[in-house]
Amino acid sequence: MPTASLADSAWTDAITKLGNSFGAVAIFLGILLVVFFAAGRATGRLTRPLAIGVFLGPAVLLLIVGLVAPLVRTVYLSFYNDDSTRFLGGKNYGWALTTDSIHQVLLNTLLWLVFAPLAATGLGLVLALLVERMRYQALYKSLIFMPMAVSLVGASIIWKFVYETRDSSQQQVGLLSQLAISLGWRHPPNWILSHPLNNFLLMAVMVWVQTGFAMVVLSAAIKAIPDEVTEAARLDGARGLKLFWFVTVPMIRTTLVVVLTTVMITTLKAFDIVRTMTGGNFGTQVLANEMYSQSFVQFNVGRGSALAVILFLAVLPLVAYNIVQLRKERETR
Repeated sequence: MPTASLADSAWTDAITKLGNSFGAVAIFLGILLVVFFAAGRATGRLTRPLAIGVFLGPAVLLLIVGLVAPLVRTVYLSFYNDDSTRFLGGKNYGWALTTDSIHQVLLNTLLWLVFAPLAATGLGLVLALLVERMRYQALYKSLIFMPMAVSLVGASIIWKFVYETRDSSQQQVGLLSQLAISLGWRHPPNWILSHPLNNFLLMAVMVWVQTGFAMVVLSAAIKAIPDEVTEAARLDGARGLKLFWFVTVPMIRTTLVVVLTTVMITTLKAFDIVRTMTGGNFGTQVLANEMYSQSFVQFNVGRGSALAVILFLAVLPLVAYNIVQLRKERETR
């Protein structure tokens, strides 16, 4: 009976929470309907400002609730101790910048930031050029883009099986270990435990996922190059690598930069791969996962918030640069 009572209570709580959620959504939609109705009936001077308020108001409200308010609170909490009861000033930031273990975390994050975006963008560009010369290019593009449809957790689990290593006396199930044995390496290492190699093996997952995105965007940019430009370059004697380096790359430079910075932003926030494959152990910890560990494993909200602010400040210049490049591209068009 006590077990049944607990189950009934859990069901009641779940139904209550679900009802509250639906009620909140219904109230929000009701308010929107009323506002839209009022805007449709407005005339005269109030028409334009009311229309602007109707269309921008909900977006601004959601932006404040979902982004600005959490950002302000995170910055506020970063100046307090683990349970937010004592003001510490900048001690959490001092800890983040002077602790050896965090230095390793920052170094790993920097490696991710340099290697993964360059590899994904470069491979995407090469594939974009190769696929353009092949028949059934839509099929090949779909297959290469397919990893983008897989969540980073799912991709991590797939690659965790690829890196699986067993004792040499047992049947290998990991593709990488089996390939190493086939090539004459009798005792392949445990790939996930091998530092610093394991960092690059984890980055390979991000590259695998992001290459399809880079290929599709860069392929569209290459197709947008006017035929007259390419023909004129060929008449001037440009062929092969020379045509690619002096004509194709300059013409798609803006798109190339946008793709690179977009993958950089995704890489800076890399959390799922590290959390799923190693949990940040064996020298693979990165900033996003350390932030999670400090906040929800060690329950030090102050240090976790400080790391979150550092991560935000690292992403901000990339986002700003992306916006500037996109505006330049629109002005050019």
